[in-house]
Amino acid sequence: MDFADEIIERFYFRTPELRRVLLKHSKQVRDKALQLCEDAQLELDLQLVSDGAMLHDIGIIKCHAPDIFCPGELPYIAHGIAGAGMLRALPGEMERLARICERHTGSGLTAEEIASQGLPLPVLDFLPETLEEKVICLADKFFSKSGEMKEKPLPLIRKQMAKFGPASLARFDELCRIFGCFSEK
Repeated sequence: MDFADEIIERFYFRTPELRRVLLKHSKQVRDKALQLCEDAQLELDLQLVSDGAMLHDIGIIKCHAPDIFCPGELPYIAHGIAGAGMLRALPGEMERLARICERHTGSGLTAEEIASQGLPLPVLDFLPETLEEKVICLADKFFSKSGEMKEKPLPLIRKQMAKFGPASLARFDELCRIFGCFSEK
């Protein structure tokens, strides 16, 4: 069992259905992120990308989302912050993984967006900063944890991102530019 699997097992051993959903989604995101890294030919910490992709949604267990077996009480949008807290509470150097958790929602969230939309999150910027944070944020948009769990086409993702406003879509498009996954606008 590798590092990320051990952490997932630590928190999800009592929730086999949720663990199955989390593992499938996380492996899809990991594989997409690693493919984006390879295609873009950028210097990234591939072990951090792999572990970060596997753990980016670790906090969903703390959230209320019965459709995907999440038994918690927090609103789903708080899963990144919850996951960051879970990882920071573990022994060892977890800060880079915790930052991936809290910065992957949407195309990142600004304090202004959190405040203006009344989101139940700390009013801070949660924007991906490092290339590793950015590639996981981008790869995550290609997969859902519900429905058929198949890869979404880029035009559909852009349409979904546009619903959150032009700034969110612009950040997504910038992630696509960095990692070379352009679409027709």
